[in-house]
Amino acid sequence: MGQDIDEKYMRVALELAEEAARAGDTPIGAVIVYQDQIIGSGYNKRNAMGDPLYHAEIEAIHQAAGYMGDWRLEETTMYVTLEPCPMCAGAIVQARIPRVVIGAMNPKAGCAGSVLDLLRHPGFNHQAEVMTGVLQEESSSLMRSFFAKLREKERLEKKGGEKDGEV
Repeated sequence: MGQDIDEKYMRVALELAEEAARAGDTPIGAVIVYQDQIIGSGYNKRNAMGDPLYHAEIEAIHQAAGYMGDWRLEETTMYVTLEPCPMCAGAIVQARIPRVVIGAMNPKAGCAGSVLDLLRHPGFNHQAEVMTGVLQEESSSLMRSFFAKLREKERLEKKGGEKDGEV
């Protein structure tokens, strides 16, 4: 796939990540593309659903499998704004997604090369081609902005709580 196509679909994933941020969840978005058509999409909903399994990649895989009528997503590409965690990388391998395009890397929990490389592990019966850095600055900026706002909110709440307790 060409760089223009990769950027096109990563922009859709970024829009989904922004939706997650507006809902108060970590801004991660994912889309799965088959024959130049989005067949699955998702964004993080862990906080909204109160469930650790509601990651963008998992939601996109569920939708894509439903579209394909099969758990094997062999001729697809996943676009995700942040490097997948261990759970999502495992799901990608299990779904047989052959190509994963990543916006920003995740040095604390990423499993496409940062902490581990589950997507290209030679011991598995399936490996994915991985492309990183597509719209990296946009993906990284969205994460930085989200966490800066979260820290500021927590700081203000803490400061407000201290004032409420003063006599």
